[in-house]
Amino acid sequence: MKMIRWIYTILLAFVAPFFLAGLYKKKPQKPAVGSRWKEHFGLVPPLANETKETDPIWVHAVSVGETITVLPFLKQLRQIYPERKIVITTTTATGAEQARKLLPDIEHRYAPLDFPFAIKKFMQVVHPSHLIIMETELWPNLLHIAKANGLNVSVINARLSEKSYRGYNRIKPLINMCLPKIDHLCCQYDEDRNRFLRLGAQASQLSVTGSMKYDIHISDAVLHSAQKLRHILGKTRPIWIAASTHHGEDQLILQNHQTILQSHPEALLILVPRHPERFNAVYALCTEYGLVTQRRTAELNSNKPFQIYLGDTMGEMLTLIGASDVCFMGGSLLGDVGGHNVLEPAALGIPTLIGPHYYNFHDITATLENEGALQILNHAQEISPSVLNLFNNHKQRLHMSLQAKKVIQENTGAIAKTINCLFTE
Repeated sequence: MKMIRWIYTILLAFVAPFFLAGLYKKKPQKPAVGSRWKEHFGLVPPLANETKETDPIWVHAVSVGETITVLPFLKQLRQIYPERKIVITTTTATGAEQARKLLPDIEHRYAPLDFPFAIKKFMQVVHPSHLIIMETELWPNLLHIAKANGLNVSVINARLSEKSYRGYNRIKPLINMCLPKIDHLCCQYDEDRNRFLRLGAQASQLSVTGSMKYDIHISDAVLHSAQKLRHILGKTRPIWIAASTHHGEDQLILQNHQTILQSHPEALLILVPRHPERFNAVYALCTEYGLVTQRRTAELNSNKPFQIYLGDTMGEMLTLIGASDVCFMGGSLLGDVGGHNVLEPAALGIPTLIGPHYYNFHDITATLENEGALQILNHAQEISPSVLNLFNNHKQRLHMSLQAKKVIQENTGAIAKTINCLFTE
């Protein structure tokens, strides 16, 4: 095992420069790591008012999505254990930005790379007693050193798709080192638990706690900002949103919007690219299609009617979805992305459409479809007729909205189950 970990670390040293180059590359609308790059090598500042007896809980959420999902978990943890210090780490700058915005009272550090020297240095400064990893980030050196230092190690909201299972199975020697170091694997679904068992985890490590993504709290501030935006965009005009789109999808979305405009010339598309570095390119694409486009970050010209509202900000997805009548979830028209979280529009009661490729959210999507809260489309050409049908059918929109909220209500509770699993069992 020691030899395998040594070989892995050498290979990581060759790969790390390329990974860091992408991580630190400056791009428009993307926050920079800046002078904090040293934190990736364990050179982190001490936590405020910390002593060796503080025993902080270290929560790792790799990027934006995991940071947003872990927010309500951390809030509940804070309420139950107000005396415990919590530190959150992310790998990416976009994740760090979300932590700063959404978790201002919890200290953030960049996560150390999976080099022994970086992890040891981080632990010498932070002195964590518990490591909680969001979803499935299994780093061999991190898990080995955490366990060697006596940390309680947990993976929460864990999921393991069939594709990920096959990938992990190809590196079984590394996985065989990782799994025994984990005290608790809190899985989203029975299917995830079964795949972890097939991978080599012990039944005693595994619990099924549900998906934290169902534990969505829509704040009054978000509802207010969505209503305010809807008033600005037009209370009576039909509005649909294409959320979290990827390269190759935007053209298909714009073509469908052109079709919608033929029968509903007053219709508006809110277009939200998944990655901030694509904001400028998507704006240029909208212009190429001859569609009048208003950027959210630009001053609104009320005298100039627009057909596209480009959501070129971070952390406002709930507001943008809440201002819409219909949501199409991106990442689902291309075969290599696997969809995105359809629970956000569901929690807001917004009727949702999704393309045929949603394998990363198969269970959630299937649940919503079975309850009549979501429609799965076979190809991009079905988007415009489906949106138009919902625009023209208030009764169906209302039914989908009520069913979506019902699904959310019936599946909440994963956070409470997870906290109970980690801290009371």
